[in-house]
Amino acid sequence: MLDASPAIRKAPQVWSVGALCHAIADALDAGFNPVRVAGEISGFVRAASGHCYFSLKDESGQIRCAMFKRAAGGLDFAPRDGQRVEVSGRLGVYEPRGELQLVVESMARAGEGTLFEQFLQLKAKLEAQGLFDAAHKRPMPRQVRGIGLVTSLGAAALHDVVTALQRRAPHIPVVLAPASVQGAGAAAEICQALQQLYAMAVAGPHSGVAGAVPIDVILLVRGGGAMEDLRAFNDEALARTVFDSPVPVVAGIGHETDFTIADFVADLRAPTPTAAAELCAPARQEALDAAAWLQDRMQTAAYRALDRRAQALDLATSRLGRPSAAVARMQLAVAAVAQRLGQALPQRVQGPQVALERLQTGLGVAGQRALQIQAHRLAALDLRLGLLDPRLVLARGYAWLSDAQGQALTHAAQLQVGQVIEAILADGKAALCVESVAAN
Repeated sequence: MLDASPAIRKAPQVWSVGALCHAIADALDAGFNPVRVAGEISGFVRAASGHCYFSLKDESGQIRCAMFKRAAGGLDFAPRDGQRVEVSGRLGVYEPRGELQLVVESMARAGEGTLFEQFLQLKAKLEAQGLFDAAHKRPMPRQVRGIGLVTSLGAAALHDVVTALQRRAPHIPVVLAPASVQGAGAAAEICQALQQLYAMAVAGPHSGVAGAVPIDVILLVRGGGAMEDLRAFNDEALARTVFDSPVPVVAGIGHETDFTIADFVADLRAPTPTAAAELCAPARQEALDAAAWLQDRMQTAAYRALDRRAQALDLATSRLGRPSAAVARMQLAVAAVAQRLGQALPQRVQGPQVALERLQTGLGVAGQRALQIQAHRLAALDLRLGLLDPRLVLARGYAWLSDAQGQALTHAAQLQVGQVIEAILADGKAALCVESVAAN
């Protein structure tokens, strides 16, 4: 016997979008709230209203969060990307967009996030190895002949850089080496793109390739994002590749508040991709103004040089036009020299003659004076010699005594009784015999 009552299937309810969002919000509130969630902050933004918007993430997922001004005012620290926190709040649905949202009512630090910890560790390692030292930074070239550019073909940064370069320096060629700037394998692609530009920079315009561009500087750029979005630029291999660049590397990664390892290793960091392009390419009008100023200076210098040459030519022409005057001046000069020569020769001859006469006169006077002086000295010596004549002494009653050998006897000790001695007197001599000797 057949069942006369078939299974009754209930038709699905048709929800309005708003009603469905309300129902989901009620289910979340009943099944989960309040909740405590631990995760890593990503994409943190504090709006002008004071409300904070960010995501909490871990290795397997993420959830959008909102922390309103009242709750944010009670924070005792400044949240930042990569920081690990624990939050309390209520799950709900942001109905205008139909998005799952966690409204955070309190937040506490729970240690740094994994990505941020890796960033700090790599930064400390490379800094200790000297990759950030200012001594290794290459100076920007004064004149840029060509620019290498590494970024993604689909990145907004590419449009910003190209626009800035077209505006400021459309005459400078740009060589694009495209590479992924986010996701797995992005760091390796960026390294490969840089190596391609390095080869072109080393080869230069003499590489033998027609139309080869001499690359003098390289731009490494991408737009802003959370720390995981910029992860490729915190890669150690990329940092060492940037450090080994043969030309200056300008990094324009993210927004002004974003910092990556590539920023620290690069020779110059710009706050945005547009600013990086402006640092590489001076404004065209500035270069034109400088060229005009140089042209004006060169033209003025040329005119002044021509004026000086023209004046010199006029003077030479005026002199050549009246040679008789020049000849007359030369004749006067020759006559003056001849007159001076005629006066100088007699003076030079008379001078030695007068000097010779003076020397002869002086020599005669000096000779007479010398003879007189010598005569006086001779007379004085003769007088002194006469005073020393022993006969004068004998004439005063003295006698000169000597022994048989003719030796002078001057002391009583030289005499002996009975000794025969000789006495020399003023007018003769006598032989004497000593009868007695007595000493004083």
